[in-house]
Amino acid sequence: MNKGNGRANMKVMVVIDESECSYRALMWVLDNLKESIKNLPLVIFAAQPPPNCNYVVSSAFGLACICPLSATMDLFNSVQQQNKKVALGILEKAKRICASKGVTVEAITEAGYPKEVICDAVQKCGVNLLVIGDEANGNIKRALLGSVSSYCVQNAKCQVLLVRNKA
Repeated sequence: MNKGNGRANMKVMVVIDESECSYRALMWVLDNLKESIKNLPLVIFAAQPPPNCNYVVSSAFGLACICPLSATMDLFNSVQQQNKKVALGILEKAKRICASKGVTVEAITEAGYPKEVICDAVQKCGVNLLVIGDEANGNIKRALLGSVSSYCVQNAKCQVLLVRNKA
């Protein structure tokens, strides 16, 4: 880091997915941290979630349960390849946005549970600041389901900035 302003040469990583809030986070970084990222590439990261091999069974009585589907290896690989294509497409869109603002990027995608692969990538890349778009899901939903952003705030080995929707 530069001793002058404490913000130059900061390695910043933005988590990107198909959500509007992740693109809002990317734009926030491009608009507000341009001086901080001018000497290092901006790291943009897209997770490839693991294939979901569950299905829901319901009955006429209104009961439903989630049952694991015994997926064949071909099905599993097919879903995994599709997830990779989606992640690469998301990264390409983000790279075009960054290029239009004159920012160089390092695009990374990893397969796994998003909250875990994000925190792993932070360590591998030596990131100083992790920026995540945060959906306003409400406290009850967040408490019951958890969230990627909450997990990263607790577990990432760097500072975490959550970019929320303007209310």
